[in-house]
Amino acid sequence: MHNPHSGTSEHDTVPHIAKPENAMADAVPDKPALEGLESKWGTEWEARGTYRFDRDAALAHTTPRENIYSIDTPPPTASGSLHIGHVFSYTHMDLAARYQRMRGKSLFYPMGWDDNGLPTERRVQNYYGVRCDPSLPYDPAFTPPFEGGDNKSAKAADQLPISRRNFIELCEKLTAEDEQQFEALWRKLGLSVDWTQTYRTIGPKSQTAAQRAFLRNLARGEAYRSEAPTLWDVTFRTAVAQAELEDKDMPAAFHRVAFHKPDGSPVHIETTRPELLAACVALVAHPDDERYQPLFGTTVRTPIFDVEVPVVAHRLAQQDKGSGIAMICTFGDVTDVVWWREFDLPNRTIIGRDGRIVDEAPDALVTDAAKTAFAELAGKTVFSAKARMVELLRESGDLEGEPKPITHAVKFFEKGDKPLEIVSTLQWYITNGARDEKLRDALLERGREVNFAPDFMRVRYENWVGGLTGDWLVSRQRFFGVPIPVWYELDANGEQGAVIVPPESSLPVDPSSDTAPGYDESQRGVPGGFVGEVDIMDTWATSSLTPQIAGGWERDPELFDLVFPYDLRSQGQDIIRTWLFSTVLRAQLEHGVVPWKNAGISGFIVDPDRKKMSKSKGNVVTPAGMLDDHGSDAVRYWAASSRLGTDAAFDPQNPKQIKIGRRLAIKVLNAAKFVYSFEVPLGFDTSASRTTGPTEALDVDLLAELDEVIRIATKAYDEYDHARALEAAEQFFWTFCDDYLELVKERAYGASGAEGQASAVAALRTAVDVLLRLFAPVLPFATEEVWSWTHDESIHTAPWPVAGGGAAPTGLLGLVSEALIGIRRAKTDAKASQKTEVASATIAGPALLREAADDLKAVGRITELEFAEADEVAVTSIVLAETTG
Repeated sequence: MHNPHSGTSEHDTVPHIAKPENAMADAVPDKPALEGLESKWGTEWEARGTYRFDRDAALAHTTPRENIYSIDTPPPTASGSLHIGHVFSYTHMDLAARYQRMRGKSLFYPMGWDDNGLPTERRVQNYYGVRCDPSLPYDPAFTPPFEGGDNKSAKAADQLPISRRNFIELCEKLTAEDEQQFEALWRKLGLSVDWTQTYRTIGPKSQTAAQRAFLRNLARGEAYRSEAPTLWDVTFRTAVAQAELEDKDMPAAFHRVAFHKPDGSPVHIETTRPELLAACVALVAHPDDERYQPLFGTTVRTPIFDVEVPVVAHRLAQQDKGSGIAMICTFGDVTDVVWWREFDLPNRTIIGRDGRIVDEAPDALVTDAAKTAFAELAGKTVFSAKARMVELLRESGDLEGEPKPITHAVKFFEKGDKPLEIVSTLQWYITNGARDEKLRDALLERGREVNFAPDFMRVRYENWVGGLTGDWLVSRQRFFGVPIPVWYELDANGEQGAVIVPPESSLPVDPSSDTAPGYDESQRGVPGGFVGEVDIMDTWATSSLTPQIAGGWERDPELFDLVFPYDLRSQGQDIIRTWLFSTVLRAQLEHGVVPWKNAGISGFIVDPDRKKMSKSKGNVVTPAGMLDDHGSDAVRYWAASSRLGTDAAFDPQNPKQIKIGRRLAIKVLNAAKFVYSFEVPLGFDTSASRTTGPTEALDVDLLAELDEVIRIATKAYDEYDHARALEAAEQFFWTFCDDYLELVKERAYGASGAEGQASAVAALRTAVDVLLRLFAPVLPFATEEVWSWTHDESIHTAPWPVAGGGAAPTGLLGLVSEALIGIRRAKTDAKASQKTEVASATIAGPALLREAADDLKAVGRITELEFAEADEVAVTSIVLAETTG
């Protein structure tokens, strides 16, 4: 940038294309306003291609990759509406993008839409009143029962069953509509995204990338299929991964139940899940618990079902919970799974995929009484089975006392409404370091290579990697998603055998409808033929590849080499364990590198009671109304005022910070109009931004102070501290408006001669030029509007200001501001107007103040001004020219 002191442009990479003075006068509106700027400049930016990635320009650079700044943009879930938290975190990302663009980088800034997954399916079910039944045939003339609203209260039984293809078509239709609304909102917010670089996670490019990565995982032994206890959502009837869990406090009760030793004496356990007694395979207590040490290595018999089970010792047993001894069931919770594996216990699972007790009793139930009791539970929901089991225990005398109410944490699928169960299912997994120490160490090392902003967020990543208990379960028993690209051979008995994989050249494939390689369709589902996989991938299995999908991995090698590894991943803190971790994992497995250099982590939006905003809590604020009511610049200001990693409170009834932002944007318009109203002095050439330079001490010090602001803001943006950059620019701007403008406006009008006028106007215009660019990332609409009055090119492709190499600030501006405050206060104390003439005044302060004597006299309307040297600034005397009474 030009040096504010010398006027040289040695640091500018492109010249400012300034308008002639008469054109500029025509461009400045009589009454600048924020209203309508979003539509005006959004259309103009699109027409000009202001934010498009210019690959040719990047390649023409001597070091193309160094001249590119690439962003791995979060693809928002297209299943409803965006909320204020999206606006918050996506603005943070855009601030970095706009800054880097002004630093001369070619921005690769795509946008994706996360279409697939449970949220989309659930929205489609509620929106259209349907549910998927893969056994039904496709109906090309199908019309949904209704369209619109969000009928969340409707039961699945009330929803019309339709074929998988019909269901997927509805998913695609609704997500396409949602994406149009999302894009319109992002454009209104001013995201400087390249809208020619978009993708859908369900689109052909995404499916190809996800399936290719999976096949390579499989070929390297990183993907495998296994039958194992699986966290299961009974509502959606799908497996759930560890990263998708959410603990919720739920009411429950401890039931004191008697097991029986060989001599008939009781051993009391206390359980919240008596309905799982038929699935009990052992009792467990802590090895140091003296109460139960005599029982270790012995057996007891279960109540009601009379099954002999061992008593074992394990350090995970809690001595202070219940009676200190617990039953191990298959499976009540994840600890049961750990114990089941370590002790090699039998599997007596009794809960089915529908969340009901299965019809067939476990083999261990051999007596007629046991089978009869189990038959009373079969087919019941967990809730009903628990109620009946309590009755049976009470009738048998094995229930002691009344249940004791408690509240405890229960695991839910983060998007589910019912507690998860654990059932044995056949699923696909990808290794993630849980059981591979070498991979876990590599993932931790990759985490250390990423610059987390703020740095403390790194601990969340490391804690997640260190706390993994199982590999990544990537298969889902759903419908709208990326198909797992495999088939299975069928032997002579129709049993599944070897896995059949497609060539990468045939991707994407859907094994449920595409024929396996080497077979014809007539062999589907028959002995000696094949069967296609019907499960789809977890949505994160696609989203974890957003750098590869957007960057053209294997599809456009030149582009991929230019943008990967990316420069920035911007996201919320709540998906560190899912999106951030899984992306690092896939990049490590496929490329052996980190997927990006920096990770900017935004905090949460909380309500006035400091509770996180979420749809489930009903305290979410939708952003469209905010943008309409206050303007996009004001909303962006609110987001930019919060540092990364810091939660921000938002009160929709009193959005103070947004109002402050609107006031700032309006002041930018009006202050610039005022500055541009002064005649350009001789020697000030706006076409090249050259000037003879300020000559007055106050003007020189203003620009020296502005140099310091440029340094602070630049360093802050380089460190992803946008809030600090905004704070520094804003503080200087208000001093500039409230004090400096008042101090020099008489001189700018020519009151003290041509030289003083030239100095003032040169400083005013230089300051506005710099301030506009400092504010441009935060207030893109207001700054673009003002910039257009004097320039033909966009401010958002103009160079970021660079501090000049002039003298350091003297402190004169601060001293004069204090003196001005004193003069104003003295007039107020005298109950006089600020326009009142002053016959004489004395100001105490450092000798440096004398260098601004003429400006102080002009602004204070002071005829005679004397100075008294002192350490502190104060107006020690003032005599008004006119007095009353």
